[in-house]
Amino acid sequence: MSIFQNIKKFILDILFPITCLSCGQDDVWLCDKCVKNIELLSFQVCPKCEDTISESGRTCYNCKPSNLDGLLVASKYQENNLSKLVHLYKYRFVEDLHIPLGKILVKAILQSQLPLPDLILSVPLHTRRLRWRGFNQSELLSKYISQNLTPGLEIPVGKNLLTRKKYTPPQMKIKKYQERLDNLQNAFAIKTQGTKSPFGDLVPTTTSLYGKNILLIDDIATTGATLLECAKVLKLNGAKKVFATVLARQEMQ
Repeated sequence: MSIFQNIKKFILDILFPITCLSCGQDDVWLCDKCVKNIELLSFQVCPKCEDTISESGRTCYNCKPSNLDGLLVASKYQENNLSKLVHLYKYRFVEDLHIPLGKILVKAILQSQLPLPDLILSVPLHTRRLRWRGFNQSELLSKYISQNLTPGLEIPVGKNLLTRKKYTPPQMKIKKYQERLDNLQNAFAIKTQGTKSPFGDLVPTTTSLYGKNILLIDDIATTGATLLECAKVLKLNGAKKVFATVLARQEMQ
């Protein structure tokens, strides 16, 4: 850590002292003990109908076919200070929170029956929103899961493979489900590498998605429209299975 970073940390610690949001322990947003005490959901439901109890949140038989093969939800949004943690992470730009939040996701995945992914992807931010926030919160969670889900065997992360090509209003501001789907229509794309043809145009080549099991990471899901749209694009580009994992589902206001 540089001298500048040390000075910055010292000033921030004085102005905004860091304490565990659950027990008050100094110098940590959520201590290891409190992370372990966070209760995971005792059962999962189909991500589409939300009525059928299903193993590891797999899409139920009645809702198939679906581009999203399952959605694993770690915990309840309004419990365990999770809503406060996510708010600090996304809107107060506390990047360090990706560590305790990543631990929660790893714990949930390990206790599930989801297949080990071939590739981990994060729900992308549009460059405009990325500049505003300074980091992609889902990407940081993806990196943590990649490095800690199978210690000693890092799972590849497809950085910038899935891109957000259209800037859209935040989903949380849209109340109707169909309008949420319409808002995300053609918002995502796969960034393919290509070779130039004799005419100088770029000819796409096969992406690294073909035949692979993908684990898609986001922080919070509401209707799941964003995850469904991402999964559709991934399936169209050759993915075999697409499962998603989030910290919690937030009820529509």
